Amino acid sequence: MMSQPAPVTATSPHILAAIADPRRPQADRDRDALRHPADMLAFTGVQPGWRIADVGPGGGYYTRLFAVAVGDSGRVYAIDRPNAAPDRPRAILAVAPQYPNVTVLQQGYQGWNTGEPLDAVFVSQIYHDWFYPQLNLDVPALNRQIFDALKPGGVYVIIDHAAQPGHTIDPNPQSDLHRIDQAQVIREVTAAGFVLEEESQVLRNPADNRSLRVFEGDIRGHTDQFVLRFRKPG
Repeated sequence: MMSQPAPVTATSPHILAAIADPRRPQADRDRDALRHPADMLAFTGVQPGWRIADVGPGGGYYTRLFAVAVGDSGRVYAIDRPNAAPDRPRAILAVAPQYPNVTVLQQGYQGWNTGEPLDAVFVSQIYHDWFYPQLNLDVPALNRQIFDALKPGGVYVIIDHAAQPGHTIDPNPQSDLHRIDQAQVIREVTAAGFVLEEESQVLRNPADNRSLRVFEGDIRGHTDQFVLRFRKPG
């Protein structure tokens, strides 16, 4: 009988190694106090050897962490949009060469294919973006694609800025709050076949009344955020 891996905690050696990685820029380290990366990696359950898709990696904050946490036997797929122009490369392209186990896929947020089943798909602060018309995404189909990309028992973790109940996303990103109703996310993801397994309270901020754009004044970097872990049955 095979032994089960030890439960992952914020102080597991591979998680601590990811946080301490000397390749992490100071700008990332400065954000750690607000982002609680050790708790987020532990909540995801990342293990050495895992295959993870980081969808919408931005500047690679989580991509870097995952790359160290999964180790040489694992792989991280940074799923990003194509370059806006030849002279405007996506930021993740400067990060990936520092980590041999990172592969950048720039087919967009939908329609990507890693070529192997995944242990986890991670989406941080961009799920709400998927509803902007200029991205031309079919969100229910994208959630089904993520379901199909995961191994049975794989996890789908979503972090996003919390909106008030019943909030409707403004299709114009210039005026939208860049928030989403947690209940909407749960409805959509479970409709794709996932089971909601757990919610983390680590990024919650009750002082945020969820009525302001996430970029405004003192709320920037201090929004109330929900963290959800869904699992593919199996």
